Amino acid sequence: MSAAEEQDVEDIKSMMLGLGKNARAALGPLSQASSAAKDLALTTAATALRGNTDTIIAANKLDMQTAVDSGMASSKMDRLMLDADRIDGVAQALESIAAMDDPVGAVIADWEVPSGLKINRVRVPLGVIGIIYESRPNVTADAGALCLKAGNAAILRGGSDSYHSARAIFACLQQGLAAAGLPEHSLQLVPTRDREAVGEMLRMNQHIDVIVPRGGRSLIERVMSDSRVPIFAHLEGLCHVYVDKDADLQMARDITLNAKTRRTSICGAAETLLVDKACAATHLGPLLDDLLAAGVEVHGDAATCAANDKVIPATEDDWVTEYLDMIISVRVVDGVDEAMAHIDHYGSHHTECIITDNTATAERFLAEVDSAILLHNASTQYADGGEFGMGAEIGISTGRMHARGPVGVEQLTTFKYVVRGQGQTRP
Repeated sequence: MSAAEEQDVEDIKSMMLGLGKNARAALGPLSQASSAAKDLALTTAATALRGNTDTIIAANKLDMQTAVDSGMASSKMDRLMLDADRIDGVAQALESIAAMDDPVGAVIADWEVPSGLKINRVRVPLGVIGIIYESRPNVTADAGALCLKAGNAAILRGGSDSYHSARAIFACLQQGLAAAGLPEHSLQLVPTRDREAVGEMLRMNQHIDVIVPRGGRSLIERVMSDSRVPIFAHLEGLCHVYVDKDADLQMARDITLNAKTRRTSICGAAETLLVDKACAATHLGPLLDDLLAAGVEVHGDAATCAANDKVIPATEDDWVTEYLDMIISVRVVDGVDEAMAHIDHYGSHHTECIITDNTATAERFLAEVDSAILLHNASTQYADGGEFGMGAEIGISTGRMHARGPVGVEQLTTFKYVVRGQGQTRP
């Protein structure tokens, strides 16, 4: 490493250390901020987003042009793109978060023990949260707003793809903080595209309490491998739709098409369709026709290929690929047991759906499949914190510790015990 490169690394380390110290200093007053102040910051930021729509779109066009020049895949381009409707959707998400109950200080449980002590379990902020994300500029607002509502300071590190868009959105969040009189360093955006900044965040265990990564496999694997800070893991969305022998055909067609095509670039998009061989004669053909007619490229097993000559033979890689595109893998399985075995072997524990009118079969699937989100007779596209009534989400955690599924306001808190006595001493 040259002297100049060593200096650059030291500069980034110093910069990140400054962000960490500032976040820690902001955390105290922020964790005690009133609900009214936090809500004012969010609603003011929402108004600023709408008022600066043209500025944000102009910034986004710079990112979109860079993406085009670099040959970015169309599915990722969709994640990156902002228009007036999407910006308004981001503003609405902030308003929804502001309208939610403040989790900080809420009593989760209370009881009295034989000694006469009265014990409360009370929600408190997690602390300083580092969010590392790619492409989606809306995460800047969603993550910042959720952290703020839960009383957490946040360090946001957006991807280089959304560099200009993220900054335009972040400026609106800063307006909200100023209007509410909250510490300016409650929310901070890492001001560099250098990947070394990510490395520094992963080592800042004295200043960051938890890391939330949101992006592709390479980012998640790097964070999981290198982080000294606890993380909320979010692996790929290898989401499955299983059409059971007792599925209503029209329902199966509607849900499958929506789950795959409504928006292919989100982590809740279906990537694999499993069809019970007991209904393949009646259901598989129409399902394939719908997908192919919509422009979906279908990769299938032998039984699926036999059902339609437009199907491309699937390879082993297809069952473990998150396409995030108009592509789906299809397999005919021998009932719910083989469907669950396939999901357990190939899935990412994200989101799975069963379509069936058989309640007993549905309950088995919901009880035995080990994924963060399970749906019965509903599209996997509902795997979203906003659709769950959480206002928005930072991501969907596929881990098992602390938070699982959509990470919203409540999931960004921990708790403490408050014990009240009348002079008791322990014998």
